[in-house]
Amino acid sequence: MIEKALKGNRNYWLWIAFLCLVIGSGLFAYSQQRWFGLTVTGMGRDVSWGLYIAQFTFLVGVAASAVMVVLPYYLHNQKAFAKTVIIGEFMAVSATMMCLLFILADMGRPDRVLNVLLYPSPHAMVFWDVLVLNGYLVINFVSAWTVLGAERKGVPPPAWIKPVIYLSIPWAVSIHTVTAFLYAGLPGRHLWLTAVLAPRFLASAFAAGTALLILVTLILKKTTGFDAGKEAREKLAVLVIYAGLVNFFLIGTEFFTAFYSNVPAHMQSLQYLFFGLEGKSQLVPWMWVSLLAGIGALAMLFSQKRKSSNLWLAAASGAMVLSIWIDKGVGLIIGGFVPSPLEEIVEYSPTVTEIVITLGIWAIGTLLLTVLLKVAVAVKTMD
Repeated sequence: MIEKALKGNRNYWLWIAFLCLVIGSGLFAYSQQRWFGLTVTGMGRDVSWGLYIAQFTFLVGVAASAVMVVLPYYLHNQKAFAKTVIIGEFMAVSATMMCLLFILADMGRPDRVLNVLLYPSPHAMVFWDVLVLNGYLVINFVSAWTVLGAERKGVPPPAWIKPVIYLSIPWAVSIHTVTAFLYAGLPGRHLWLTAVLAPRFLASAFAAGTALLILVTLILKKTTGFDAGKEAREKLAVLVIYAGLVNFFLIGTEFFTAFYSNVPAHMQSLQYLFFGLEGKSQLVPWMWVSLLAGIGALAMLFSQKRKSSNLWLAAASGAMVLSIWIDKGVGLIIGGFVPSPLEEIVEYSPTVTEIVITLGIWAIGTLLLTVLLKVAVAVKTMD
């Protein structure tokens, strides 16, 4: 079926060429990082995780959100998601691939990632994180490709694929739960040291990932004419509303716990993020944009206009993605390092090298998604 990705119009090939150009720039920047080491990044002793791990955290949620279409379609026979489920599964494949690439980019010696598998340490959360991410990548690709191949031939999918698809549902929850435990298991980082981190990760994943899925369906409708269906988008929008509300509720509980208890260690990170701390306020504008964008997204989704205007729905979905990308990536990861264990406030800014590598990895994921969706649309629109 991959040959279907080799056919396209002028705009399709211009898009592919642009992504390849960005990937090439990212590879060049990465070669500089490999040669000179992580000193070319803005990371250091006090902020050891930066832009790469921020993207990783956000994209794990995007990958996990595929369950929001897989579960209702396969377990509850919601036919409205018939055209959307393949998009969600291929999004999960692309997002998981980017997650793994961002982990490699963050490592000074990426070849050492093999040590995680060659010398497993079951007590280490990073071992389980690598395991569930690779497993989720394989499960989603195999299930989506097998079902699509059967559809192309006009035959029912093989019986063995159903258990694999069902396995992807709890597996989707596991990848973000394990990621949350990776952070919550670090006792020296008070922003992450909370029992609601895993539920908060899942709620934000289902809000941002589902919103991104809506955007992808709208882009496909605009560029290819393939329509996943208005009913499917409406159901997805409702899911974004519920998940977004739960996410804001959990953020509110974090504020209540920190400020009502009046424990300085639990207050300082939130103070730094939203109000500034000791004259340092680099992330304050970002966090208020995140908060306002999230509230604005929910307001637009509650509006009746989203039911009659795709532009309104796209704006609401985009605002939700932006809100959670800032909160979950920029805020949660970087804010977790403030203050340092030495009670110092060290601010972090990504370098041009980091930004170019990040864009390159995003381009790889987008290229993979473009190719997979080109195949999917070609099969779905066959006469």
